[in-house]
Amino acid sequence: MLFAIIGTDVPNSYSKRLSVRPAHVARLETLHQSGRLVLAGPFPLEVGEGFSGSLIVADFPSLDEAKLWADADPYVQTGVYALVSVKPFKQVFP
Repeated sequence: MLFAIIGTDVPNSYSKRLSVRPAHVARLETLHQSGRLVLAGPFPLEVGEGFSGSLIVADFPSLDEAKLWADADPYVQTGVYALVSVKPFKQVFP
Protein backbone atom coordinates (compact mmCIF):
# COMPACT_ATOMS: atom_id res chain seq x y z
CA MET A 1 0.00 0.00 0.00
CA LEU A 2 1.20 3.51 -0.76
CA PHE A 3 1.76 6.08 1.97
CA ALA A 4 2.51 9.80 1.84
CA ILE A 5 5.10 10.94 4.36
CA ILE A 6 4.98 14.71 4.81
CA GLY A 7 7.75 16.30 6.84
CA THR A 8 7.52 19.92 7.97
CA ASP A 9 10.83 21.63 8.65
CA VAL A 10 11.67 23.65 11.73
CA PRO A 11 12.36 27.33 10.98
CA ASN A 12 15.83 28.03 9.55
CA SER A 13 16.51 24.35 8.87
CA TYR A 14 18.58 24.83 5.72
CA SER A 15 22.11 24.36 7.09
CA LYS A 16 21.12 21.41 9.27
CA ARG A 17 19.21 19.89 6.35
CA LEU A 18 22.28 20.13 4.10
CA SER A 19 24.54 18.47 6.66
CA VAL A 20 22.18 15.49 7.08
CA ARG A 21 21.08 15.21 3.44
CA PRO A 22 23.49 12.42 2.41
CA ALA A 23 22.09 10.05 5.06
CA HIS A 24 18.51 11.04 4.19
CA VAL A 25 19.10 10.47 0.46
CA ALA A 26 20.79 7.11 1.13
CA ARG A 27 17.59 5.83 2.78
CA LEU A 28 15.55 7.06 -0.18
CA GLU A 29 17.96 5.34 -2.56
CA THR A 30 17.39 2.06 -0.70
CA LEU A 31 13.62 2.45 -1.17
CA HIS A 32 14.17 3.28 -4.83
CA GLN A 33 16.42 0.28 -5.43
CA SER A 34 13.78 -2.00 -3.90
CA GLY A 35 11.13 -0.59 -6.25
CA ARG A 36 9.09 0.91 -3.41
CA LEU A 37 9.69 4.64 -3.94
CA VAL A 38 7.10 6.45 -6.07
CA LEU A 39 8.42 10.00 -5.61
CA ALA A 40 10.29 12.18 -3.16
CA GLY A 41 11.31 15.80 -2.95
CA PRO A 42 11.38 18.97 -0.88
CA PHE A 43 9.03 21.96 -0.76
CA PRO A 44 11.17 25.00 -1.68
CA LEU A 45 10.54 28.26 0.11
CA GLU A 46 8.74 30.78 -2.07
CA VAL A 47 11.28 33.42 -1.11
CA GLY A 48 14.86 32.87 -0.03
CA GLU A 49 17.03 29.83 0.30
CA GLY A 50 15.83 26.62 1.88
CA PHE A 51 12.82 24.38 2.22
CA SER A 52 9.67 24.18 4.29
CA GLY A 53 9.46 20.38 4.27
CA SER A 54 9.38 17.29 2.09
CA LEU A 55 7.06 14.74 0.52
CA ILE A 56 7.83 11.05 0.13
CA VAL A 57 5.38 8.61 -1.44
CA ALA A 58 6.39 4.97 -1.06
CA ASP A 59 5.06 1.46 -0.70
CA PHE A 60 5.02 -0.06 2.80
CA PRO A 61 3.27 -3.20 4.11
CA SER A 62 1.30 -1.20 6.70
CA LEU A 63 0.77 2.24 8.21
CA ASP A 64 2.77 1.17 11.27
CA GLU A 65 5.76 0.21 9.12
CA ALA A 66 5.54 3.48 7.19
CA LYS A 67 5.53 5.39 10.49
CA LEU A 68 8.50 3.39 11.79
CA TRP A 69 10.44 4.13 8.61
CA ALA A 70 9.56 7.84 8.80
CA ASP A 71 10.51 8.07 12.49
CA ALA A 72 13.96 6.64 11.71
CA ASP A 73 14.71 9.24 9.03
CA PRO A 74 17.83 11.32 9.70
CA TYR A 75 15.80 14.51 9.23
CA VAL A 76 13.59 13.40 12.14
CA GLN A 77 16.48 12.15 14.27
CA THR A 78 18.44 15.41 13.95
CA GLY A 79 15.56 17.85 14.29
CA VAL A 80 15.26 19.08 10.71
CA TYR A 81 11.57 18.13 10.78
CA ALA A 82 9.32 19.67 13.43
CA LEU A 83 6.42 17.42 12.44
CA VAL A 84 5.91 14.32 10.32
CA SER A 85 2.56 13.11 9.04
CA VAL A 86 2.05 9.67 7.47
CA LYS A 87 -1.15 8.98 5.53
CA PRO A 88 -2.39 6.28 3.18
CA PHE A 89 -2.13 7.47 -0.41
CA LYS A 90 -4.08 6.43 -3.49
CA GLN A 91 -2.26 7.15 -6.74
CA VAL A 92 -4.70 8.04 -9.51
CA PHE A 93 -2.37 9.57 -12.13
CA PRO A 94 -0.16 8.73 -13.90
